[in-house]
Amino acid sequence: MRTSVARGPEIVIVEDRVRVVIAEDSVLLREGLTRLLTDRGHEVVAGVGDAEALIKVIGELAAEGALPDVVVADVRMPPTHTDEGVRAAVRLRRDHPELGVLVLSQYVEEQYATELLAGSTRGVGYLLKDRVAEVREFVDAVVRVARGGTALDPEVVAQLLGRSRKQDVLAGLTPREREVLGLMAEGRTNSAVAKQLVVSDGAVEKHVSNIFLKLGLSPSEGDHRRVLAVLTYLRS
Repeated sequence: MRTSVARGPEIVIVEDRVRVVIAEDSVLLREGLTRLLTDRGHEVVAGVGDAEALIKVIGELAAEGALPDVVVADVRMPPTHTDEGVRAAVRLRRDHPELGVLVLSQYVEEQYATELLAGSTRGVGYLLKDRVAEVREFVDAVVRVARGGTALDPEVVAQLLGRSRKQDVLAGLTPREREVLGLMAEGRTNSAVAKQLVVSDGAVEKHVSNIFLKLGLSPSEGDHRRVLAVLTYLRS
């Protein structure tokens, strides 16, 4: 949806307006996230402070036929501040497959990242809270997840890639192909990968084609091959 937002004397055109629910027990951070998103033309339909309230509000919105595009939730929430947030996110992904879920964490917690990504990488993200300071990247990640894409923090990808058991599945990939696949797992497009690696779009397309071939993903899979490649990478 295209909409315009006045920000002081300038008017910002937002091409992808999304509806968001924020679950964060820190009132200050919750209000900050709300401001970041609304200033850029997105709609925060609800803000809650614990996992139980998150499940409840999503259920109510779904019953009204007003399910949001994406939930942004803290991994650790009341009452124990351990894994309530990520468990709520996993439940929401199961109950509402069309709902994007982006979780925020203070640290890379591999178990939680793996649990969240189990089954599919469509409409899912895992970012470190420090990434919120990079406002444009954070908002882009929210929109990408809302639209069914992937947004994984580079540090999460690096840690998952570092597992020794990955070597068996990815042994056939060249170092550059592994680098490309890691950037794909972060949710980057071919053009974004090319920009990051300072190579041509054609070179990236060739690497991606080689990755598909080496992972045994046939052309009949269509665009879904990109998701399957990332899943193979994350599960290996």
